[in-house]
Amino acid sequence: MNLGSLSYAEIRKKLKDPGLAIHVGPFTFRIVSNIESIADGLITLYPDYPEAAEDQFVDYTVHIAGGGGLRRWMHPQAIFRFDGIEPFTPLPENHAFPLLEWAMNWCVSTQAHQYLILHSSVIEREGCAVIMPAPPGSGKSTLCAALINRGWRLLSDELALISLTDASITPVGRPISLKNQSIDLIRQYVPGAVFNSITPDTTKGSVTHLKVPTEQLLRIHEKARPRWVIFPKYVGGSAPELQRRSKASSMLELGRNSFNYMVLGRTGFETLSAVVDASDCYDFRYSQLDDALAVFNQLVEGRNA
Repeated sequence: MNLGSLSYAEIRKKLKDPGLAIHVGPFTFRIVSNIESIADGLITLYPDYPEAAEDQFVDYTVHIAGGGGLRRWMHPQAIFRFDGIEPFTPLPENHAFPLLEWAMNWCVSTQAHQYLILHSSVIEREGCAVIMPAPPGSGKSTLCAALINRGWRLLSDELALISLTDASITPVGRPISLKNQSIDLIRQYVPGAVFNSITPDTTKGSVTHLKVPTEQLLRIHEKARPRWVIFPKYVGGSAPELQRRSKASSMLELGRNSFNYMVLGRTGFETLSAVVDASDCYDFRYSQLDDALAVFNQLVEGRNA
C-alpha cells in the first residue's frame, strides 16, 4: 500500500503514534512527528512510496518534535531526535519539513556503511550512471531536476550509494531539494512539476522540494553502473563547456566528497578506484539547461564511439 492511498487523517494519526514507516529505496524509515507540515509534505511528495508493515524491520526512526514548555507557544521549534540524541540545533517549527529531509540524509550518510557514500547527484540513462559531485551553489540539484524531466532517471539528488562489491549504484530516489532562484527556474522549465510549499529564511535561503516522477519510482530497485563522473558548475552567461579531467584529480575530489571513505579504509579506496576506472571524468560549465541537456545526451549517444 502506498502513502497516497491513506487519508490525511490516517497519515497524521500514524505520524503521532507509532510513527509512519515507509520504504525509500533500500531503506525503511519510521517518521514520528506531531508537526502538521510534516504530514503536508509527505502527502505532497511521497504518495508513491510504499508503507511498511507495522512489524517490519526499520532502518532509521526519525523523530521531528516540537519544543516543550513556553516554546510551544512562543517561537515554536522543530527538533530532530535519533536514538536519544539531537544531532542538529533546533529550528523554527516552519522549517520542519526541510529538517526532516536533512535528517534522513544524515541518517544514511552517518550509518549506511554497507555502501561507499558520496555527496553527489546521480542520474541514469540506458543503464549508465552520471555521478555529479559538487559543493552547494554549483547548480547540481537544478541540473539534476531538469535532466530527470527530460529523459534521465533519478538515482539520488544528494547521496550516491556505491556497492562495495561491484561498484554498482543503488537508487534512493527521494525528492530534490531546490533553493532560491532555482525554484522559479525549474517551475518554468518543467510545467506541471509538483513542489512542496516553500520554506523561507532557512540557513540556505528559501527552500522547497520537487516530487520525483512516479514512473521513475517504479524503477527504484534498478541499479546502474558508473559511466561518467562530471563536476558541474553554473556560470552565468557561459556557453556549455565539457572539459576532460584527469582520473587522479577526480579520485582525490571524490574522496573529499565522500562521507565514509576514511571509515571504510582499504575497501573505500578500492571501491572508489573501481568507480573512477569505469568512468570518463569531466568538469562541466553551463548556464542554459537546454545546452546542458544536449551535452549529456551526446555523451550517451557517443559512449561507444
